Amino acid sequence: MRAWALALIGAASIGTSGVARAEDPPPAPIPASVKALEGCWRGTGEVMGKPVEMVLTVRPAGLGTLITVDADSRAKADPADRYAAHLVLAGRGPAPKDGPATGVSGFWADSFGGDFTAVGKGEAVPGGFDVTYPYPDAAFVNRWRLDGGKLSWTIVAQSGGKDAPFAAYALIRAACPAKLG
Repeated sequence: MRAWALALIGAASIGTSGVARAEDPPPAPIPASVKALEGCWRGTGEVMGKPVEMVLTVRPAGLGTLITVDADSRAKADPADRYAAHLVLAGRGPAPKDGPATGVSGFWADSFGGDFTAVGKGEAVPGGFDVTYPYPDAAFVNRWRLDGGKLSWTIVAQSGGKDAPFAAYALIRAACPAKLG
């Protein structure tokens, strides 16, 4: 009898594991301005005064509930001076009843390793979206603006009530996979 009861419990747990229950809320919708980044991008920019070239690969993930951004850059003056980041962007909160989704959640991980990851929050704005990632020394505000096939991505460091330019990139759509030249 005991073996039969354990088998029944085991079968019930296997049958329900990994299944979304009807009472689970749907995932927060991704704002259209975030989804619009999907594809590949190539361009140039400046990080803390250093000229760089950059490529982005942006693709859906998580059954369409997330967007991943893989950024790869290198300094123009020294190709061995490289940097890479992996961002995960998703919707945050329910869509307004009278309009499109606006909330954005972000996760930042990069080639500096696990001690420098951050979770950010933001909103869709006209022409793009903003996400702020808090770090101990400053909050890094990422401003993404899309105009047709052109993308600008700027990052400012906010600390003590002041904004300091950190990075700025100008990119255009490119064939996938995008690779540094």
